[in-house]
Amino acid sequence: MRLSEKEALDLFLNMPFDELFQKANAEKEKRHGKNIYWVNNRQINYTNVCILHCSFCAFSKIKKTSENAYDWTIPEIVAKAKAAVDSGAKELHIVGGLHPDHPFEYYIQMLSTLRREFPKTNLKAFTAVEICHFAKLSGRSVENILADLKKAGLDALPGGGAELLGEDIRKRICGKKETGAEWLDVHRAAHKMGIHTNATILFGHIEKPEDRIRHMMLLRDLQDEAPGFFAFIPLVYHPEHTPLGTLVKEKTSEEDILRTIAISRLFLDNFPHIKAYWIQTGIPTAMKAIHAGASDLDGTIMEEKITHAAGATTEEGMSPKRMQELILNEKLVPVERDALYDVVSV
Repeated sequence: MRLSEKEALDLFLNMPFDELFQKANAEKEKRHGKNIYWVNNRQINYTNVCILHCSFCAFSKIKKTSENAYDWTIPEIVAKAKAAVDSGAKELHIVGGLHPDHPFEYYIQMLSTLRREFPKTNLKAFTAVEICHFAKLSGRSVENILADLKKAGLDALPGGGAELLGEDIRKRICGKKETGAEWLDVHRAAHKMGIHTNATILFGHIEKPEDRIRHMMLLRDLQDEAPGFFAFIPLVYHPEHTPLGTLVKEKTSEEDILRTIAISRLFLDNFPHIKAYWIQTGIPTAMKAIHAGASDLDGTIMEEKITHAAGATTEEGMSPKRMQELILNEKLVPVERDALYDVVSV
C-alpha cells in the first residue's frame, strides 16, 4: 500500500535511521538491483543575469552591469559544448537566469545550433521557471513554447525551480517567482507532449518536514495524472552567501539529508529514480545515499556555478573514471546513461 503523508512524516521523524535507510535501500534494489546510474554531462549556466533575486540564491545578478555578471554568446556556448562532447559528454544540462532582454528566438537559436553541431548529444534544457519567462516575454502559451523548443532540439527538462511547491513556504523564500501551480503546469504540459522531466526540492532552510512531504505529494499526484518524471532530486540549501541565510542558524545535517533521500524513495513510488546530487551533498554523503534509496549520482558536470556561488566547497566536476571508481568502491555497479536513461555502458 502507498504511504500517506501522515505515515511518511511519521517514518521521517521517528523511524531509527538505520532501519529507515535499510527500508529505502531495499526499495531501491527491488527496482534497480545493485545498479547506480550516472551520466557524462556538462552544465552550461549560460547567464547569471536575472530579473528575480530569490532569497536563497547567490548566483543571480539583477543588472547586466553588476560585478561578475555574465551572459555567454551562442558561439561561447557552442565552444563549451564542443569541449564537453569531445570528451565524451552525452548530455548538455542548460539552465540560466531570467535575462530581461533576450527574445525567445535567442533560445531557439541556442538549441537549434547545438542540435545541428551535436546531433547525438541530449539537450536537457531550461527550468519550468525559464519556460514561463519565455512565454511571458513572447506573449505565447507554455504549450507553444515547449512545442517550438522540442522542434529546435529539446530532449528533456532538468527540473529546477521547484524549490518548495507549497504556496505558503514558497512565498516566503521566492515570492516573485512563478507559483508552485505554474511549475506543475509546465511539467504537466511537457509530459503530455512526450517531453520527460525531472523534479527538484530545495530543503534545509526555513521549511518543516511537513513542507517536504507536501511537496512530494504534489509531485506524486502529478506523476499519477501525467507520467513523465525520470528522477526526484533533493537539493541541499547552502546558506553562506544568500539573504535567506541570515534566518538559517545552521546547515542541515547529514542525517537529515539522508532521511530526506530515504523517505523520498519510499514515498515517491511512481518515480523511477532518486538522485544523490553529489555537488550539493558532498561526495561522502552521496556515497551513503546510494545505500539509502538513491539510484543515481547525476553526472560529471564539469563546471557547476549555481551551488558554488552560494558557498559549496565541493569540486565543480569529476572525471568519468572517478565516478565509476566511487561507485565500484561501494560494491555497486556503475551504469552510464544518457539524459533519457538509455544505457550507454555498464
